[in-house]
Amino acid sequence: MTANPEIANSIRANGILTNYHDTGSGFPVLMIHGSGPGVSAWANWRLSIPGLAQRCRVIAPDMAGFGFSERPPGIRYDMDTWVAQAIGLLDALDIGQADVVGNSFGGALALAMAIRHPERVRRLVLMGSVGVPFAITPGLDAVWGYEPSIETMRRLLDIFAYDRTLVNDELAALRYHASIRPGFQESFSAMFPAPRQRWVDAMASREEDIRALPHETLVVHGRDDQVIPLSNSLTLAQWIPRSQLHVFGRCGHWTQIEHAARFTRLVGDFLTEEQPS
Repeated sequence: MTANPEIANSIRANGILTNYHDTGSGFPVLMIHGSGPGVSAWANWRLSIPGLAQRCRVIAPDMAGFGFSERPPGIRYDMDTWVAQAIGLLDALDIGQADVVGNSFGGALALAMAIRHPERVRRLVLMGSVGVPFAITPGLDAVWGYEPSIETMRRLLDIFAYDRTLVNDELAALRYHASIRPGFQESFSAMFPAPRQRWVDAMASREEDIRALPHETLVVHGRDDQVIPLSNSLTLAQWIPRSQLHVFGRCGHWTQIEHAARFTRLVGDFLTEEQPS
């Protein structure tokens, strides 16, 4: 049997046995995945990790409730748990400070990390990010309300991607089978039960806290995103004092997949260039 590339290293992060990828050298960058069904760090970042690992030390964990990290009985899936796990991972790896890249749900987590532990974060990249108030979109409601079937996964890929030729039926089948692995759907369905606007609200950081962020921040969004509205990133770019915004045209919610080479180059340049003090 071929080894599953989604499974890499294991370490306890704030008590949670965490599956994580650790590759490359240079300043560490923590890459936090989104919250789609069947997601893992590898599924989310597989096209970005090789390029970024040529310039940085890339650390990409499966957050609690996702992928191949532990799902402890009775765990609360909330920002407190996920932030503590992320900081616990840096502690376990003896990393005092890292850059943080967050995708969608991961963007909300990256924001919360930077607000609660500003000294642990050097630079931020927020891609298609949650973390500010917005009315839940039909696309996000469909993603979080996923009930496993190949047909449903195909429909979700239509929502995620601007160009469906990039996310074919083979990918739909792969993501479907990932979503029905033991424990995956149980934790996923427990995370975001209806009504789902409350989970959007629970992931939002306070405006005054976001405006006070001192970090250099790159905000990235697909112009045609049906899951997280472009207005989120416009808001973040307005609120974060030291931010820049890049919008990819002809791009849905999967910037890192639909424009993989450009996204990887953009993020790599931002993380490795000399920044003004």
